[in-house]
Amino acid sequence: MARLPRLTVPGYPHHIIQRGNNRQAIFSDTADYELLLSLIDEHARKQQVAVHGYVLMSNHFHLLATPETLEGIPQMMQSVGRRYVRHYNLRHARTGTLWEGRYKSTLIQAERHLLACMVYMDLNPVRAAMVADPADYPWSSHHHYIGRRTDKLITPHPLYWNLGNTPFARDGAYAELVRSGVSDQERQALTDSALRGWALGEPDYVADLQRRTQRRVARSQAGRPVKKEPVPDLKSETISQR
Repeated sequence: MARLPRLTVPGYPHHIIQRGNNRQAIFSDTADYELLLSLIDEHARKQQVAVHGYVLMSNHFHLLATPETLEGIPQMMQSVGRRYVRHYNLRHARTGTLWEGRYKSTLIQAERHLLACMVYMDLNPVRAAMVADPADYPWSSHHHYIGRRTDKLITPHPLYWNLGNTPFARDGAYAELVRSGVSDQERQALTDSALRGWALGEPDYVADLQRRTQRRVARSQAGRPVKKEPVPDLKSETISQR
């Protein structure tokens, strides 16, 4: 069975995951983290992609982003991936692939899942037992949203602005969301939807998306039984990240 093309629709938030090959580290030092962030910033601007959030883990990274065009995210990810691997291999005297195949992504319903996805990403280092507090982890957008620093890569989504009328109010409201965390069910849904490529949202949202694209956006419920999909190995999302 041919694999589905990635689901991309302009104007909608996308949750993106790119993993290292065979769970291997994709960063060796601070310069590598800084390089990847600079490449994402450069190509997001070039391809008109608004990045709302990110977290760079040792063996994978997440982005939450909204493209203005159909090709914005694919072209951004292709350029970032190729340039990063070229620089990484040159710096560390290595050859061969760095990524575990193509990046994974899907659309999420903003009103239902966008803030939860941001919190989910911020808490990745905590779940991996790398830090006790997300504010102690330097390679995420968390610091921007709690007022610790201004991150030029970040374009806040309108839902973030709705958290308060002042920067102080927004920072505090978002910090409280992170302290409250996300449920195991929400975390699983965010991970599975990105890895499997099915849109995450309420039925009306999914139906509206389906009218906007020829690509199937949800697993079919009718007709012949669908072969059960293998459950992705979620260890690398929680524990095997150091």
